[in-house]
Amino acid sequence: MTDQINDIFIQARQGSVAAIIQVLNQQLATLDVRIRAIFSDGVLQLLCEAPQIEQLEQSNLVQQVKHTLEDISPRNIRKVNINSRIVQEQQLLWLDEITKDPKDKLLWSQQITLARPNIFKQIARHFQTSKPKPTPIYISKSVDHAQMEKQNQFQLGMMGGFFLSMLMLVLGIQVNKWLNFSRLDRISTTENTTLQSPDPTIKNSEDTIAESKEAFAQAVRLAQEAAADGKIAQSKEEWIAIASKWQEASQLMASVSPNYSRYDVAVNRAELYQKYSDIAKQEADKK
Repeated sequence: MTDQINDIFIQARQGSVAAIIQVLNQQLATLDVRIRAIFSDGVLQLLCEAPQIEQLEQSNLVQQVKHTLEDISPRNIRKVNINSRIVQEQQLLWLDEITKDPKDKLLWSQQITLARPNIFKQIARHFQTSKPKPTPIYISKSVDHAQMEKQNQFQLGMMGGFFLSMLMLVLGIQVNKWLNFSRLDRISTTENTTLQSPDPTIKNSEDTIAESKEAFAQAVRLAQEAAADGKIAQSKEEWIAIASKWQEASQLMASVSPNYSRYDVAVNRAELYQKYSDIAKQEADKK
């Protein structure tokens, strides 16, 4: 159980939205507050729901969420928008709902910025995240003194390698900052050369982006249809059709190219729509 919790925490630190949701829900379980989350346009959107208004007291809830997220320190997530409302079970596209009408849909909303850990904490977390599980070593009684000395030397070498790796990581971060400036110059030169000598691959890239844009828009339309159908569905056949729409929307989002500007949103929604498809299938099985 402890290994499973650690794995979830590591996934959350690596930026997995599903793992972040699980960690937050575990931390806020005593308050009877449920968390939903979507990473959209560079901001982690959180929705805090509870049966009673008193459970969603703003200052206390914001402080606990901020403390938990800074402890996780999820990769590539700095800005977080915390929203709260009384619990609603059938609102699948909640982000679209609260974006359209935040005053009527929310009790309150607050954006926070997560503090970054210092460089030494980052190094420690890097090794904590990437280190393999230790393998027990069984030493025979017949091992002589020379073999023990070799093992001790090996352990000292491992420790030396660990500290050397830490030093190289710090130096690498500093060198990377310097290289970024050189990289900007190279990119500028490459762009000028590209303008002078058109590359046939540019057209292919533009076509791919256009296809991704169309797939994204079509997935959103299917998701809206599925959400609307889910409010009135009664029969097993209706729920199966809804599950198919969510599945198709998920596949369309998954087909979006990494070159598309909303690729990160598409990745998160592909995962989210797949979950909604599974929920719809469960509803169909109940009929």
